[in-house]
Amino acid sequence: MPFVDIRLAGHATREQKAAIVADVTRSLVERLGKSPSAVQVVISEVSPENYGAGGQLIAAHAAALQDAVPPTGEDADAAVTSR
Repeated sequence: MPFVDIRLAGHATREQKAAIVADVTRSLVERLGKSPSAVQVVISEVSPENYGAGGQLIAAHAAALQDAVPPTGEDADAAVTSR
């Protein structure tokens, strides 16, 4: 019985998680010949505040990246308006 444990940094919608479970199940059925009812998938959402890589919290890394990337679309319009 395959057991798949997926950890996501951040959050996914219910629809996204349902699609992930369907995709993983389909892959194990196709690749390993397993019965869909035998495939178990657990998705754990880990807060970026509780996960680190490269010596820093993912939340801090994501915030630094967001600050470094110039806004586009509506965000750019709002940035120009607020100046």
